[in-house]
Amino acid sequence: MVTIAQTQADLSHEEIKRYSRHLIMPEVGIEGQRKLKASSVLLIGTGGLGSPTALYLAAAGIGRIGLVDYDVVDSSNLQRQIIHGESTIGKSKLDSAEARLKDLNPYLTIEKYNVPLTSDNALTLFADYDIIIDGTDNFPTRYLVNDACVKLGKPNVYGSIFRFEGQLSVFYAEEGPCYRCMFPSPPPPGLVPSCAEGGVLGILPGTIGTLQATEAIKLLLGIGEPMIGRMLLYDALEMSFTTINVRKNPNCPVCSIPKDEVTLIDYEMFCGVPAHDHSAFSTAEKDANMLTVDVYELKERLDQNGGVVVLDVREPHEWAIAALDGTLRISKGDIQAAKNAVLAGRKLREETVLADIPQDQEVIVMCRSGKRSADVIHMLTEIGYDRTKLLNLEGGILAWAREIDSDIPAY
Repeated sequence: MVTIAQTQADLSHEEIKRYSRHLIMPEVGIEGQRKLKASSVLLIGTGGLGSPTALYLAAAGIGRIGLVDYDVVDSSNLQRQIIHGESTIGKSKLDSAEARLKDLNPYLTIEKYNVPLTSDNALTLFADYDIIIDGTDNFPTRYLVNDACVKLGKPNVYGSIFRFEGQLSVFYAEEGPCYRCMFPSPPPPGLVPSCAEGGVLGILPGTIGTLQATEAIKLLLGIGEPMIGRMLLYDALEMSFTTINVRKNPNCPVCSIPKDEVTLIDYEMFCGVPAHDHSAFSTAEKDANMLTVDVYELKERLDQNGGVVVLDVREPHEWAIAALDGTLRISKGDIQAAKNAVLAGRKLREETVLADIPQDQEVIVMCRSGKRSADVIHMLTEIGYDRTKLLNLEGGILAWAREIDSDIPAY
């Protein structure tokens, strides 16, 4: 059993009334509510997962909540990030979240950290909090959160979402496995799309985020059976919950060594992808020989020469949202399958998609933002396409909608 908070705090008459439904539960009671008020939780991110987690922790009476985020509220966030609203579009997510949490419960201390989480600041940020809650959506930050929690001996309440599926666990190396025991190394760059690329059902983070808040409260109160050594897999389409056991790896590169020997590394380099939108990270292999074209140059070429080949590698349902006229449309997944067939020496039906992509003239490859198109360029060069004839459209169709044609919707 994990018991985090040992100190207690007095409750005012107003707080006793506010938390009365907690107080009449013997598992919580007035002593448990005092523990919650004396406790502290740090949330990494105030987005899809962070929104419901923060709201329910605040409502439950956690005395001190830290928020780490650097972004501003965008209208595309509101489909799932319920802590924000129309009135805070364009404002700091931290300020937006603070205002909502204070309105929900004025008996809170909110600490705001308007910075990306990095190896340089993680230990300092984590040090004064009882529990760390990972509400991020990228692999570099997940590995960073894990390693910092192992080094400091703190529980990491983990959540992950994608499309219709979610995951939940508590990685606490003091009593069970850590994230690296289950995922010792990240997937190859580009293999797992982000939520921005693959989408997410708006209500899904509400389910997983609420469960993260539940696990944090159980840990703080020392009640129930926390998800240490277990992972919950949730499928919203089937409405199924599956629990799998996670074993501690005796050879884990992080939690099997003394904590003072754990070193926070360059996690962007380790994972091969950037950790956040403001990151300057790029891999030399990926960018050294990558030719690019911006949307202004593409428009000029299209105006002067209607024969320009533009390959749109997004998914068919994305083409239905927004598309440029006259583009060659082949999804990244189909190109991936064709590439695999070629490399395996097989003649599969999927391989025929390559016949539509010319090898004797320039091809401008585009996607939503420029990431998948870069991946496709590497795929094509792997199977013999001339790299000098493949150009990546910087910013993708989002840049086109923003800079060239506002009639095309951004998504």
